[in-house]
Amino acid sequence: MAIVIVGGHSRSVGKTSTVAEIISAFPQYRWTAVKITQYGHGICSANGNECDCATPDHSWAVTEEHDRSGESDTSRFLVAGAEKVYWVRTRQGLLAEAMPRIRQLIAGAGNIIFESNSLMKFVRPDLYLSLLDFDNPDFKSSAREFLDRADAFLCQGSSGEPAWDAVSLRLIHQKPQFRIAPPPYVTPEVAGFIGSRLLAIATK
Repeated sequence: MAIVIVGGHSRSVGKTSTVAEIISAFPQYRWTAVKITQYGHGICSANGNECDCATPDHSWAVTEEHDRSGESDTSRFLVAGAEKVYWVRTRQGLLAEAMPRIRQLIAGAGNIIFESNSLMKFVRPDLYLSLLDFDNPDFKSSAREFLDRADAFLCQGSSGEPAWDAVSLRLIHQKPQFRIAPPPYVTPEVAGFIGSRLLAIATK
């Protein structure tokens, strides 16, 4: 079983597209895909807009996706070829409360891919990819916290040094970097790297 986590330093850097492209590029792994959304004060952490993520009666909720229209992020995972897809919604800072249910999903799945940064606090994946946009000055605290645990960075934007505050560029330069100009996010070079890691996991 492989556990893959795809994160990113800010909103709208292509996390959902990357997950969908990985699923499509490696259908033989029969993925279970999970998107984790944190919310607070009626604002979605995924895009900063008003949203209906909130769960009024509980601090978290898990919903299985069945829609194949491709209109939502989780629906895109199904269209890409995932066998099962779940949407985990949790209030800001309360992801820990949803972890028993998430661990059930992991235990019952074969290969699982998550869209999340914060999950790194609770799960040690076999592969953690972080998307970086050098032209976007925002840098989530969750992405900064786990920067040193990334196995590779998918970098877009200008080729110069990004002007991020309190971010160690040394940590970024120490890991494999793949320059991308989306679409696609999963270039042949990225696919080759992911494929080699998945093969190594499968043959352990």
